[in-house]
Amino acid sequence: MDLNYKRVAFTEEILKNRISELGAEISRDYAGKDLVLVSVLKGTLYFFADLTRAIDLPIRLDFISIGVYPNATNRTGAVRITKDLDIDISGKHVLVIEDIIRTGLTTGYLVQNLESRMPSSVKVCSLLVNPEQQLINVPIAYYGFRVPNAWLIGYGMDVNEKWRNVPYIVEVDKADL
Repeated sequence: MDLNYKRVAFTEEILKNRISELGAEISRDYAGKDLVLVSVLKGTLYFFADLTRAIDLPIRLDFISIGVYPNATNRTGAVRITKDLDIDISGKHVLVIEDIIRTGLTTGYLVQNLESRMPSSVKVCSLLVNPEQQLINVPIAYYGFRVPNAWLIGYGMDVNEKWRNVPYIVEVDKADL
């Protein structure tokens, strides 16, 4: 791949090991419960696939996609659902799977929306979290790694819909993209 990057932030092995640990935690915590994992597309694609295989429970899977309204920014919190769930989550335990939580605004909106559908619980599992940027608290029950303010791509995260397929996570200089 012809990708200029500053450093490899998380190797394939580090990702695999941490996801295995997360899967074990989730399996333990949700044993005997009706669990639905909801992938927030597209960034969670690889994390979601690997995490679901690391969970040793019968689970249901669904997908949701969030978009920003035209002429709005991520910091305004003006988001909308562009692909909704296909299954009914009422009375079920819902675990929202995110790639990265920065401000928490989008995830907060999503959690509030899902809670209105009367599930037994809604919690969040994010591969990456950046507490320095968080503007609101979201119910993060599980996370892979804390990250600083950095531009990260790979393992599902992109720049202009490119580089999602890099099998590890790298830090890039935004000016080089």
